[in-house]
Amino acid sequence: MRPQLDPEELAQAIPEAFSYSSIDVEEIFHIFSENMKPRLWTRIAEKAYETLRKGYDGVVIAHGTDTMGYTAAALSFAFHKGLSAPIVLVGSQRSSDRPSSDAAFNFVSAVLTASRAPFAEVVVVMHGETGDSYALAHRGTRVRKMHSSRRDAFQSINAPPLAKIYPWKGEIKLLDSRFRKRNTEETILENGFDEKVALVKFFPGNAAEIIELLIDAGFHGIVIEGTGFGHVDDDTIEVIKKATKDGIPVAIATQTIFGRVNLNVYATGRKMLQAGAIPVDDMIAETAYVKLSWILARTTDLDEVRKLMLTPLAHEMGERQSLRLYPRWDHEYKVGV
Repeated sequence: MRPQLDPEELAQAIPEAFSYSSIDVEEIFHIFSENMKPRLWTRIAEKAYETLRKGYDGVVIAHGTDTMGYTAAALSFAFHKGLSAPIVLVGSQRSSDRPSSDAAFNFVSAVLTASRAPFAEVVVVMHGETGDSYALAHRGTRVRKMHSSRRDAFQSINAPPLAKIYPWKGEIKLLDSRFRKRNTEETILENGFDEKVALVKFFPGNAAEIIELLIDAGFHGIVIEGTGFGHVDDDTIEVIKKATKDGIPVAIATQTIFGRVNLNVYATGRKMLQAGAIPVDDMIAETAYVKLSWILARTTDLDEVRKLMLTPLAHEMGERQSLRLYPRWDHEYKVGV
């Protein structure tokens, strides 16, 4: 997986203040991240499990940035029952042959997190701002790539990052006191994902026809990004009703990114609930897709699927949100004035 760095370069990049005597590097496969598949999540999880069972202090997974959030969510659910040490995904927004490359900074931050962080969770560690002052550790179920090229493209959605990482100082500053502690639990792997799950964005037009095609193609589960509180049109509601009647769960996320689904406010939402839709609260749509894939590898019972989708397993849903979690844009910025 991208990015690929030479093992000697990686070892030399780690400050002596937190270097360890043994840093082993192994390539599982070498692909562009857009070629990632759920079956490959399974292989990554197996390798991470084997590594932690051997007594390593943590695992760092180098991954292309475009689908890193999906893989992080997959590992979060696969290890939700127990994890002894951190699993850290890291990537690079800019290649190592560019003067502005963030590869070394991100990797050093990831190694520090994997070896010294007090938490045992699946996180993505990337630049926290455009300079080289700190990185952020984002929970695997709460992280999203929010920019195509910025170094600080990765942000936690509807939740704060877990920690700030200062790699050159060898410091980790916790931002959330609620975390699974290192070396207090046995690592438990619940692996496997259903590849016949789809993520669809609702739009004004023929979205219902697309979902009909997925049902006819034998898909086992569907996540729909609805508008606002999670709404879809009347045609799509009828298709949701058809899907649930056929035993196909349909989960509803919001395409607004920030905020949460609420199908109890308007008549449209209430009709969706009657049709069998599963609202996933403030879960990121990509995370909902991964979670449904993971659940359907375990059960196809609609009641059990609904129960698991609505049960927080890996910090993917939260009860309350602070106004500080919503980004405020720069309204003083002017062009041509």
